Amino acid sequence: MAAPDVDIRSTSPATLAVTGALVFDSAAHALKQADELLKKTPHDTLDLAGVTATDSAGLACVLAVLATARRQGGKLRVVNMPASLDALARVCEVEPLLA
Repeated sequence: MAAPDVDIRSTSPATLAVTGALVFDSAAHALKQADELLKKTPHDTLDLAGVTATDSAGLACVLAVLATARRQGGKLRVVNMPASLDALARVCEVEPLLA
C-alpha cells in the first residue's frame, strides 16, 4: 500500500498546516497525525492552503479535527479553505460547524 499523499505539521504560531490530497485514501492518516499533534500542544488555526485535492472524506476529516480540538478545550479556526471543500460543506449544510 502506498503512503498517503497528505501531511499535517505544526507550524508557528500554533497552526496545523495541511498539505497534499485530503481524500478518502488519506483522511484516516491525516486525522491520526492531527490527533497526535493536538495532544502535544494546543493549536488555534487549521491552515488548508496546501490541500491539493479533497472529497467528502476530507471534509469529514476536517470536521473530526475541529471536534477533537473542542473536546480538548480548544477551538481551531479554519483558514485558506479550498473552494471545492467550501462548496461541499455548503451542499452538506455543515458550514456552521466550520465557523
